[in-house]
Amino acid sequence: MTQLLEQALEAVQQLPPAEQDSIASLILQELADEKRWDEAFARTQVQLDRLADKVEADVAAGRVRDLGMDEL
Repeated sequence: MTQLLEQALEAVQQLPPAEQDSIASLILQELADEKRWDEAFARTQVQLDRLADKVEADVAAGRVRDLGMDEL
């Protein structure tokens, strides 16, 4: 455990039980969200690789050009 996490947990331990539970719920929700994001990103990796390959091919074939700010 990192020192910062230890400090945070020590501070949380000083709070009333209801506040401790609220903070614990927030942490658990954040961890679950992070897991869902990682899983979703992993599922799209093949599509992202294909898209990157297509962009590289378009650049190599000259189908892409730089735009200035006035052209956007």
